[in-house]
Amino acid sequence: YQRRVHGAFTQMGKYSVNVADSSKSVKARGADLRCHFKNTRECCAALKGRQLRKAVQYLEDVIEHKAVIPFRRFCGGVGRPAQIKMHHMCQQGRYPVKSIKFLLDLLKNAESNAENSAGLDVNSLHISHIQCNQARKHRRRTYRAHGRINPYMSNPCHIELILTEKEGAVPGAPATGEKKVKKVSQKKLAKERLRSGGAVLGD
Repeated sequence: YQRRVHGAFTQMGKYSVNVADSSKSVKARGADLRCHFKNTRECCAALKGRQLRKAVQYLEDVIEHKAVIPFRRFCGGVGRPAQIKMHHMCQQGRYPVKSIKFLLDLLKNAESNAENSAGLDVNSLHISHIQCNQARKHRRRTYRAHGRINPYMSNPCHIELILTEKEGAVPGAPATGEKKVKKVSQKKLAKERLRSGGAVLGD
């Protein structure tokens, strides 16, 4: 089965992880997408674990330059925008619009799968798995001085993601009338006795 996403075909195939409960999760993937692998990898890392609605809103904010994608691994020569302060332990970031558009299409595809095929609650979906792999490079050529020719390669990528329905909060134990007694160490008891002028432990 193939689905066209931005001019490239996504093909049903193996995923890198196995889902524990397939009835509560949906998948989407894109193969040989014409966007830079390094930019897309950083976008995927920024989305992992987010709720679906919040992830879509975050990507739309990046397109409008209201938020920024932090670059943690492939950060050579990357600028330092002021908005990066909202991310912990990171000083570099970018606004990779092309990669974000591919990711928004895949998230929309997965959301449609959840609504139409699996019948899941879209508001409780979160990104449990997202991965970006390098695809086969596309070869072109560029012409240099003195009649030389150099390679001019593009770096496409594969993207796969899994949305999982988050279960509700686990109910706590029923409240009982008994109060829980807090344990106090012998050392603390000895210090309290010293303060109150009592006997020292061990006398």
